[in-house]
Amino acid sequence: MSKGPELIITEKDNAARRIADILSGESAEADRINGVNVYKWGGKRCIGLSGHVVGVDFPPEYNDWRDVEPVELIDAPIDKHPTQENIVAALRRLARNARRVVIATDYDREGELIGKEAYELVRDVNEDVPVDRVRFSSITDREVTEAFDNPDGLDFNLAAAGEARQIVDLVWGAALTRFLSLSARQLGDDFISVGRVQGPTLKLIVDREREIEAFDPEDYWELFADLQKDSESFEAQYFYLDEDGNEAERVWDGDDAEEAYETLRNVEAATVDSVRRRTRTDDPPAPFNTTQFIRAAGSLGYSAQRAMSIAEDLYTAGYITYPRTDNTVYPEDLDPRELLDAFTANRTFGDDAQNLLEQEEIEPTAGDNETTDHPPIHPTGELPSRSDLTEDEWDVYELVVRRFFATVAESAKWEHLRVVADAGGLSLKANGKRLVKAGYHEVYPYFNSSESFVPDVAEGESLAVTDTEIEEKQTQPPRRYGQSRLIETMEKMGIGTKATRHDVIQKLYDRNYIESDPPRPTRLARAVVEASEEFAELIVSEEMTAQLEADMQAIARGNASLDDVTAESREILEDVFEGLMESGDEVGKHLQKSLKADKTVGACPESDHDLVVRKSRRGSYFIGCDGYPDCTYTLPLPSTGKPLIMDEECDEHGLSHVKMLAGRKTFVHGCPLCKAEEADAEEDLIIGDCPECGAGAESETPQNGDGETNGEHGELAIKRLRSGSRLVGCTRYPDCDYSLPLPRRGDIEVTDEECEEHDLPEIRITYDDSDREPWDLGCPICNYRAYQAEQAGGDELQSVKGIGEKTAEKLKAAGIEDVPSLKEAEPDALADLVDGVGPDTVRKWQSAAD
Repeated sequence: MSKGPELIITEKDNAARRIADILSGESAEADRINGVNVYKWGGKRCIGLSGHVVGVDFPPEYNDWRDVEPVELIDAPIDKHPTQENIVAALRRLARNARRVVIATDYDREGELIGKEAYELVRDVNEDVPVDRVRFSSITDREVTEAFDNPDGLDFNLAAAGEARQIVDLVWGAALTRFLSLSARQLGDDFISVGRVQGPTLKLIVDREREIEAFDPEDYWELFADLQKDSESFEAQYFYLDEDGNEAERVWDGDDAEEAYETLRNVEAATVDSVRRRTRTDDPPAPFNTTQFIRAAGSLGYSAQRAMSIAEDLYTAGYITYPRTDNTVYPEDLDPRELLDAFTANRTFGDDAQNLLEQEEIEPTAGDNETTDHPPIHPTGELPSRSDLTEDEWDVYELVVRRFFATVAESAKWEHLRVVADAGGLSLKANGKRLVKAGYHEVYPYFNSSESFVPDVAEGESLAVTDTEIEEKQTQPPRRYGQSRLIETMEKMGIGTKATRHDVIQKLYDRNYIESDPPRPTRLARAVVEASEEFAELIVSEEMTAQLEADMQAIARGNASLDDVTAESREILEDVFEGLMESGDEVGKHLQKSLKADKTVGACPESDHDLVVRKSRRGSYFIGCDGYPDCTYTLPLPSTGKPLIMDEECDEHGLSHVKMLAGRKTFVHGCPLCKAEEADAEEDLIIGDCPECGAGAESETPQNGDGETNGEHGELAIKRLRSGSRLVGCTRYPDCDYSLPLPRRGDIEVTDEECEEHDLPEIRITYDDSDREPWDLGCPICNYRAYQAEQAGGDELQSVKGIGEKTAEKLKAAGIEDVPSLKEAEPDALADLVDGVGPDTVRKWQSAAD
């Protein structure tokens, strides 16, 4: 047996660092092999992968979209190849002489597959080394230590289930993506992506949009009256009994509503017919599984993708348990009192934890799903301080902690009071509720616990009618799925898994199939669903994806083989292609029409063609005439984001508004012609001399084409561009292209304060939103310098053109700490102090610093 080190393999670098700290008692040191972190202590080494470092793909000869028919991919061979060469090389180097290998990847189907990939890489270079597997649900001292004390073997069936998913997704995704993209003539970066899980998910969103559009609203009326006892007033609502004897509040006939209202407004008093009191028990929620966690995080404003990303970071840091779980029942070995006790000394949670410990009994709630792999998501006994986490991480961590608190808290109790009164023969009802025992609401503030007031009244009592109201309303269409609701629906339909659903939704955003939140389908999304429904319904049916999930579970149990499942999937895909290939031209025309509709802004004002979104050779977007080159009319678009055509149209020009998709910086640009006309009409506002060609600039005086001075000096002006952007720029543009960016939003206010360094007025940005504080941007040059310094890692000197990290270090060694000291330095003297720098270079820096 080799006498080399023991090798531990984790799924990611941060998990490797954490596990190394735990097992070494924080004595592990970091080394680098092939650019990869390796943690070492004693006779042990720990390396983190980067998820899958081996991928499945077709052989290279299948990569040419034009020479290989999409249908050929169905039965094409599949290769495995490294996707992270440096990590694979480092792993092999460490494994070659290892005396033992321990695989400590995440404990789920995907983690088992990643572990198997690592196992195969190890076996390539070391056939005899013992390979163990350890499993844990939280990266805490106790769980990690126990796991390494009780190693197990790899579950090759579970890994095969993950590999089957990989292969099926590759074959379905590649074959269908190529077919639809080629049919639509949509290649390059804008190819049409379709996947086994993407299709059914997209159909859910499109179907809901169809329901919304097909919805025919109906008018109805509701009537209200304010009733008063002594000085206490409360609202009651008119109701009647429908044909089935059920209470109804909506009046569907306008004449009936007006008649009831006339009666009600002429009544001065109402007599109490009945008073009913009851107490309701409000039980605490069940523990978090992945879906319910995403739903709760969504109510705090976090997307599914963002919520899971934060949760995974908290898990890796050892603060919460593994966040990918279906389980809603705590394991028997979880001691709630012990875990609560860990929080008692915490400033934020201590009082709540202590109060919970004082309960006579602590019996956690339990949900309907009980699995044996991971527990529900809950905090571990290792607590971070608030300074250890970002604001978003703390929000999510507190949510998880308080959910655990809620599950071990007592039930809440509500007292409900229902009053029914008669007002001129019309029935009025009022429902009050009061929280008589807060229970879990004291520790879990995320559920609504608001009360509604109705005073104590007695049957037969007369109440004054002080005000009446009639409201005309319309029935509303079904709401779009929010991300968390969409994930819940996917779960019920068997679409995707707890580990993949949030990623699928993010892919739909990335491919511009959906936009906004709640998700709304684009025209391309509708076209893909429509074409699939007409020519190959299985692409968007949940049957295929739900069947594969069942097949993968069968593989994991040992009741099916990888080869059988993938072969069956290929046969189904061949049937799908039969329908597609018979109608290839129709599919292509349908997609092309929708793709053009997704890019069409409106009619060109100078020709009988359409204006469409185009992409320049440099990669920027603009709006141009579809009749080019006969018509060269164009409109600019902002440089930030990817344009999305909206349904809203400009009343003046008839052009669709444009939204620029840029992640968190997404914004509505509006009508592109309005923006251009606004810029044309707005005069530049001069604020000072241009530092490059102005009267006080150290650069040469501006010259004309013959090399003679023209006597013209540039000035800095606040400008609005036709693209909607704003900047401070030189009035001699394009001869002088000096410019500084300004925020796109807000009103620009030029103040009386002046920058002593640059002789420019300071600028303030104000907002219509009264809740938003004004932004004192200050001197535009100083502001931009600070921005550049931030982008350069906080080093102000690196904001100057020509100064990099090493040069900045040399300048600091010479006593130049910031830009002002650089500008004040004598060039010859500074050049003598800095190796490899001449006086002319210093002068260039000083000019650039201005």
